[in-house]
Amino acid sequence: MFARLTRSRIITDFQKFAIRGNLIELAVGFTVGAAFTSIARSLVDDILMPPISLILGDVDFSNRYLVLRSAKELADNATLAEARAAEAITLNYGLFINNILTFTLVALAMFLVIRLVNNLDERLNRDAGQELQAGVADVKKCPHCLSSVPYMATRCPFCTSTLDAPGTPET
Repeated sequence: MFARLTRSRIITDFQKFAIRGNLIELAVGFTVGAAFTSIARSLVDDILMPPISLILGDVDFSNRYLVLRSAKELADNATLAEARAAEAITLNYGLFINNILTFTLVALAMFLVIRLVNNLDERLNRDAGQELQAGVADVKKCPHCLSSVPYMATRCPFCTSTLDAPGTPET
């Protein structure tokens, strides 16, 4: 009886948790994050890396490794795939360098995209605010303490003086 009540309560609590939106918000955030990651990765791989490779001379560290132990004889210029096929134990510092470069470029790309979106958002909000206000400021000066107070205020929150009906906006 007790186990059935506890199980029933757990199921009920989980349903409340899932319906409340936590699970759905997490799923949406994860999906959007995965999509944004693919966009950032494409920006790095398809847009940023080709000019960098052109400038630096086709830089690719993926075949840079150090053989720690080899089961079979390897040529000096063997690729990482050949070393793995020969069952060699390798220290793959080239892949690590590539991952560091990729991370740095993805972080830079994400920073630039987020900055662009924020600037666009600020510009849109500023333009919308200017249209809404039509030249009227949203604050005025209190004549008693000279503090900036909301334009529609009838009492100063700093000195508690009674203010006239909406007065001249602050310039």
